[in-house]
Amino acid sequence: MMYRAFEFQARMFEPVRDAAKLALAAFGPGLEATDSRLGREMMATWTMVAHAGFTHARPDYGIRTVMVGNREVAVTEEVTHRTPFGTLLHFRKDTDVVQPKVLLVAPLSGHFATLLRNTAKTLLQDHDVFITDWHSARDIPWTAGRFGFDEYVEHLIDFVHVLGSGTHIVAVCQPCVQALVAASVMAQADDPDQPRSLTLMAGPVDVRINPTKVNELAFEHSYEWFEQNLIHTVPLPCAGAGRRVYPGFLQVIAFLSMNKERHIKSHLDLHGHLARGETEKAEAIRTFYDEYFAVLDLTAEFYLETIDKVFQRALLPKGELTYKGRPVDPSAIRRTALLTVEGERDDICSLGQTVAAHDLVTKLKPFRKRHHMQAGVGHYGVFSGRKWEGQVYPIVRNTILASE
Repeated sequence: MMYRAFEFQARMFEPVRDAAKLALAAFGPGLEATDSRLGREMMATWTMVAHAGFTHARPDYGIRTVMVGNREVAVTEEVTHRTPFGTLLHFRKDTDVVQPKVLLVAPLSGHFATLLRNTAKTLLQDHDVFITDWHSARDIPWTAGRFGFDEYVEHLIDFVHVLGSGTHIVAVCQPCVQALVAASVMAQADDPDQPRSLTLMAGPVDVRINPTKVNELAFEHSYEWFEQNLIHTVPLPCAGAGRRVYPGFLQVIAFLSMNKERHIKSHLDLHGHLARGETEKAEAIRTFYDEYFAVLDLTAEFYLETIDKVFQRALLPKGELTYKGRPVDPSAIRRTALLTVEGERDDICSLGQTVAAHDLVTKLKPFRKRHHMQAGVGHYGVFSGRKWEGQVYPIVRNTILASE
């Protein structure tokens, strides 16, 4: 019922947004040129109303060019492999320079993979980048079957096989666990395509260490509570009608509630920048929220199995996790270099949770292991922004280069 109510509310608000867009088109240019404070305040309000609400369409990556050495080259998106649940997307560069292959593993946690736009663009300077462009469950017919924890891991292994030997994996946030599992399973099978390096950035490898509010939510409620309160059925006329999902809008609302004051301030700042004609400052905030409010639904089985296996029972660090019925043994990893990265101020995945991966790869030589704690950044600062580009990325690049 909640999903239907959400869809109804969204459709009811559409005429309001349309009216704001019409007002901007009709009066915006004139008000922008005036010195009238009231006029500018009206224009700012119309702009914010026109952009209000959630969307379910993947935003554009917007990566058109990138610097390779001292030359700017064109970037084209190409589909390398596709399943009903995700696309292996290649950012092909117009250059003959041979660079290491990187599989950038995006989170499946309420947002589209475009949230890693800055991560991908930075990596593109020195690497041949592919990304896991996950599809929203609301757009996947129920006839496509299930997509749970094991299917996610299976997708990663299949994607690495498509890319072939010499692939490096960079996983961000939630999929650090699945990426470590995929590397472990490939090592256990002595797979010739097992990744040369594995970079885990701000991921919940062991949530028992320094639990955050996100972890405590999982600790305080039962599996049944999550299933009964957070799982809903996709309504018609969506392509995924009838599929049970964890709606992306619930995840985003939860994140908003964790930092309510900050988000309210950001919107007040946005209104002020628009009213004062501070276009660049306003655009930065608006672009962030346009991305943030583009939501992706997760299949019920993936969400519930992740809650159970990663956040409630912490099966991987306990040595109790299985993949397709077989035990997962990270100690089998001997050829894949490991880099872990954490943010000092991360309130989603706290210090200690990602570096815990080093305690699991017990047979990996010390010279193949490295950990970096980035000072002065929160969760998103680990993989996006100035400190990512200037301080974290060089370490990631050097780890990949040393593993070539």
